[in-house]
Amino acid sequence: MPRHRKSSEKAPQRDEKALDTFSKKTGRGRPPMVRPKEIVGRADNNRWILDQVWEGLWPLLSRANSEDEVTKAFQEGAGPYTNQFVPAFSALILDVLREKTFPKRRKPQTNFLADSLAAVGIVRPRRSRDICAAERTKEQREHHILRYEYYVECSCGYKGPSKEHACRKCGAKINQVFLQLNRSM
Repeated sequence: MPRHRKSSEKAPQRDEKALDTFSKKTGRGRPPMVRPKEIVGRADNNRWILDQVWEGLWPLLSRANSEDEVTKAFQEGAGPYTNQFVPAFSALILDVLREKTFPKRRKPQTNFLADSLAAVGIVRPRRSRDICAAERTKEQREHHILRYEYYVECSCGYKGPSKEHACRKCGAKINQVFLQLNRSM
């Protein structure tokens, strides 16, 4: 039997919440200063640029001892990409070049410098490299197919899923023509 309210009782108030609002509360911990995906995108772009100009840039950059020399090295060796790095990041580039862990070989050097500069000085170069490494491993761990199977009907009478592209009963391998047809579809 429904309960009747007395005239002195008020009806319960319902809060109306719009669908397009967001929570005013922030999450726990320190708010992030940078977006990791932006840093990785910038690092990948820097890697491509430095890979293109490294042969002409590195001899000049390896001799640089001041911010002005770094700027001059980029102007002479990096050509059209100079504005993306100097003069804004000359001091940061010099700091990265002076690090004890700066690599000796060409490809690691370009990757190290590109990842270090990706956070554009908002965080330290070491943190920028750590963010890039963490984000790249996260991309590798995203969902992907580990194994795929085929349903086979074999001449031995077996009908069911295959095991490593072969009949589970007799071990007859699936013809490569069938595998290539399925890949092209």
